[in-house]
Amino acid sequence: MDLPAVINAANNVASNTRSTFGHLTPSQLNWKPSPERWSIAQCFDHLIAVNKAYFPVIDNVLAGKKRTLWESMPVLPGLMGKMVIKAVEPTSTRKFKARKNFEAAQSNISGSIINDFVDHQAEVVDKMKATQHLDLEKIIITSPVAAVMTYSLIDAYRIIVVHEQRHFQQAKRVTEETGFPG
Repeated sequence: MDLPAVINAANNVASNTRSTFGHLTPSQLNWKPSPERWSIAQCFDHLIAVNKAYFPVIDNVLAGKKRTLWESMPVLPGLMGKMVIKAVEPTSTRKFKARKNFEAAQSNISGSIINDFVDHQAEVVDKMKATQHLDLEKIIITSPVAAVMTYSLIDAYRIIVVHEQRHFQQAKRVTEETGFPG
């Protein structure tokens, strides 16, 4: 996916999120199929937390901050980006435990979470658009999620969108669970 396709996919996630979950009540958004699984609200709360971690990284790129030695390592960024994208895509059956700072809130999340996510997504798209004049394949960043991972900025954008698609599908599955409040 090139940048216009990534931006289109990000806008589609926002649109689909609003149309699929925007009408749900706070109790529906916070309903969990089981104690160890996430609610719809937790999925979107998590996405906002992870995406916000990319904002300082993107701001540093826009400010012209120089690469670190780790980010200058040849080959690694291309491999890592593809690996992360494959790992987080919606069709992957691999489960991950969110790092502590990216875990979803455990308490009742505000019923505004869907609107909050859609508003946040507009910020994500604005950040992407702000870098469209740059060579996104050649700009290497360090992952805000795992400091040992580096990848191109365009791969970061791909990771963001694919990760969102994965959790959108997870949230959708919650609505299909037996016992989901009607």
